[in-house]
Amino acid sequence: MEGFLFWFLAVVLLGSAVAVVVNRSPVASALSLVTTILALAGLFGLLGAYFLAAVQVWVYAGAVMVLFLFIVMLLDLKAEEAAPIRTLGMGAGLLTVILLGAGFWHAIPASAWEANGARAEEANNAASIGHLLFGAYLLPFEAVGLLLLVAMVGVIVLSKRDV
Repeated sequence: MEGFLFWFLAVVLLGSAVAVVVNRSPVASALSLVTTILALAGLFGLLGAYFLAAVQVWVYAGAVMVLFLFIVMLLDLKAEEAAPIRTLGMGAGLLTVILLGAGFWHAIPASAWEANGARAEEANNAASIGHLLFGAYLLPFEAVGLLLLVAMVGVIVLSKRDV
């Protein structure tokens, strides 16, 4: 059952991630991104990281996506009209993907990745994550909060300009 659920969530995640990029409508792309975030939270839940799955849903699917949709609705973005296909850009993108794939194909087997289960288990509860966030990582945590504040002020400035 767990294997089926993993593959189901993986297919939903990949399909909705492709839909984010392919959709011409910004609202449809944002809703596809919500589906991607929810599928990723499901995968976190399968891995036993329940706190991370809950934070993923609350923060990203809740707050950040509401902010994205607010900006899209506020700026009145329309669906992008179909542009002519540029073969040079597609060729360059395909070449880049092939080169990166070849690089990863050679680099991943050469690297020695060892799973450290003890370290993963000790940081799996909310108390230890809180101690880390407000202890060793206090400055980056505050910087992210300041960045979110600047983004909200920017949204307010953009909305006041149009009125």
